[in-house]
Amino acid sequence: MADNTKSGVSRRDLLKRAGMAGAAMTIPLTPVGGGDAAAAPPAAIVEAVAQTPRREAIENLTAAEADLLEAICARIIPTDASGPGAREARAAHFIDRALGGALASSKPAYTAGFAAFDRYCRSSRGKPFLELSDRDQDSVLIDVETGAATGFQGSSAAFFGMVRTHTLQGTFGDPFYGGNANFVGWDLIGYPGVRTNVSADDQRLGVKLTPNHKSAYDTEMFTKATASLTTNAEKTHGH
Repeated sequence: MADNTKSGVSRRDLLKRAGMAGAAMTIPLTPVGGGDAAAAPPAAIVEAVAQTPRREAIENLTAAEADLLEAICARIIPTDASGPGAREARAAHFIDRALGGALASSKPAYTAGFAAFDRYCRSSRGKPFLELSDRDQDSVLIDVETGAATGFQGSSAAFFGMVRTHTLQGTFGDPFYGGNANFVGWDLIGYPGVRTNVSADDQRLGVKLTPNHKSAYDTEMFTKATASLTTNAEKTHGH
């Protein structure tokens, strides 16, 4: 979500909590919709938006659910001066696709959570989430994250935690699974990609590797058949 020192959860804090503090500490933050960055987006953002494919057909969510999820993901990891966010990474597409496979056990929680989330937005802010300003969207998400939002099955914090976890997976996971489009997530945190060969020079302290922009399954060591088997195993065990 946008950086709000009084009540919001900053993008820097989110990346730090995801175990990416080293990358996050090098990223200057500018709130979405504010400052010069909003008037003239960095070239990296413009390029990523231009390269983002049109959204594929929805596989497991309704159209309304997919639009709501897209908007929530976009506030959890927003597009800002540091670069593209969850929207450009197609994190929502990753989640929709995974709800028919590895994340199938989470589908009922998403269905119930979306309904409760919509009711809470309307009752507490007078509008559906998509019609709220960025500030009000962040405010609602803070309520949900802290467990202050009412009407959820159990704590609203559980719903937020699930969506946040899956948004991170869709933004920073291997592109083979439907997210991290154009490797924008890996570029954001400075991850250079899977290396099957690492030279002594590559291991020197402070060296910066050139991103290879390759999925793990582009190498002979990992195959798509193996990835498929892994996904089925995860689904069988309810992961």
